[in-house]
Amino acid sequence: MQVEPTQDLDRIDRKILQTLVKDGRISWRELADEVGLSTTPVLRRVKALEESGCIRGYTATLDEARLAGTLSVFVSITLDKQDADALVRFEEQIKLAPEVMSCFLMTGDFDYLLRVVTPSVEAFQVFLTGKLARMPGVAHLKSSFALKAILVRQAPLV
Repeated sequence: MQVEPTQDLDRIDRKILQTLVKDGRISWRELADEVGLSTTPVLRRVKALEESGCIRGYTATLDEARLAGTLSVFVSITLDKQDADALVRFEEQIKLAPEVMSCFLMTGDFDYLLRVVTPSVEAFQVFLTGKLARMPGVAHLKSSFALKAILVRQAPLV
């Protein structure tokens, strides 16, 4: 599914989005005060942002380090075959691994790029040798350990 970036957001819509990203539990009155409108127009704008898909939902931001660990590893994976069935099988298996925070199908030298989070190098080794390397179709793995996150964004247009 191709999604086109929304270009027609005005200053107030952007301020609403910025405020909701910081605090998704803000009251309607506080949101209205923050953006300089009364409650009814803010409610109307938020509803329009939801209907347009700019706001997909409201979630809690979890502390990844407390829940999964602080070791972030990027793993590039090459499959032995790149046919549709092999890709589907791999993707179904990778979705079952809670250590995998994100998975991207790639172009170039490898097929997938994963971001894996574990509490330690030892836990990563157990995941790598016990799960990832044993997945059907995996031909080659290459791991790179992240030293420090410089920038992590939720949405670039806000």
